[in-house]
Amino acid sequence: MPIILHLDLMLVKRKMKSNVLARAVGITEPNLSSIKSGKIKGIKFSTLEAICKHLQCQPGDLLEYVPDEETNFELREAS
Repeated sequence: MPIILHLDLMLVKRKMKSNVLARAVGITEPNLSSIKSGKIKGIKFSTLEAICKHLQCQPGDLLEYVPDEETNFELREAS
């Protein structure tokens, strides 16, 4: 998947446990764990906003786009 989540890194930087963030944001620990591991297909903007607000960060601190090989191949073919 070309979107990489860095929530675990941000938690380490903020010296915060997952369960504390889950309670503060109002989501379950299993849901937060799924976000941390990248095993999600989407995230509500309200959840992303709450996470950013509580961690005092920007969405770009948590999300990174890295094109996969298939995307790179399609871009080369279109040129």
